[in-house]
Amino acid sequence: MALYQISGQFTLRLSSFINAALSLTLLFCRGYSQEAPTKQIVALLGDDVVLPCSLEHPVDASNLQLEWARTDLTPGFIYMWDKNEENVELKEPSYAGRTSLSFDNLNHGDISLILSKVQLSDEGLYRCFIPQLGQRSYVHLIVGSTSTPIIKVMSNDSSRVVLQCESAGWYPEPELLWLDGEGNLLSAGPTETVRGPDDLYTVSSRVTVEKRHSNNITCRVQQRNTNQSRETHIHVPDTKVNETELKTMKQKRSRAPADDTETKEIKEEPPSEQLEDDTSAVDMSEVIKEGEENKETETQITAQSALTSSEN
Repeated sequence: MALYQISGQFTLRLSSFINAALSLTLLFCRGYSQEAPTKQIVALLGDDVVLPCSLEHPVDASNLQLEWARTDLTPGFIYMWDKNEENVELKEPSYAGRTSLSFDNLNHGDISLILSKVQLSDEGLYRCFIPQLGQRSYVHLIVGSTSTPIIKVMSNDSSRVVLQCESAGWYPEPELLWLDGEGNLLSAGPTETVRGPDDLYTVSSRVTVEKRHSNNITCRVQQRNTNQSRETHIHVPDTKVNETELKTMKQKRSRAPADDTETKEIKEEPPSEQLEDDTSAVDMSEVIKEGEENKETETQITAQSALTSSEN
């Protein structure tokens, strides 16, 4: 009975092992049947890009036959190296004069392809193949295009301002975000997207912002697949703060008048009751002082007159 149980457990484990091995084999074969890309490269429109490929062992590959091709084109050859020179007979016309290899690197087993002046149509899956060795690898090229967004003030009143952000020349289609000074998303209108005849996208959106102190607004346009992002900032001033600062400046000027206008503003201010009383007291003292001076003058004149009479 014990021997039967041991035999049964062994058979069960062997069956599980076989099933697991078969599953791994199916997954392995399925991955190659789909020709999944081994590497992903992002290039911007108009730039030069290197599609990597190298031999497993760093040996001289200049005497080998090398093939670079697009898997979605037939025959799809974009670069063929055979008998120490490029074979251009089967080359795709759109890649003429835009593909090359580094001969210095080729001597060390590096057969990476240099693709110049990247176009939107270059996006796709590329295969690097060495027939003599049976070695192949894949590169998925993603092409992107970006531009810096522009912010315009559409309307401006005492409490709020309407801003519009627009950015043209994007690929693939991007998303547009409005952010406040703390990086929080702002509630904005829907993003309008237009695709031009050159397949590039233009996006625009509007947002209404309340005027607050330190109101820094950011328009960000981003494309997640290419990991590209561009943004522009604008500062919306607080109207209340500006009015307070203006009032403070006026008060400072009134304390130290520099022209007739400022002096006029001071005169227009109604005097206080205490100020009127003090002014009256000053006026009375001046009157008394003038009376005493007149009296002394009269006494001197009288004395001089008496002296003149005695001399005569």
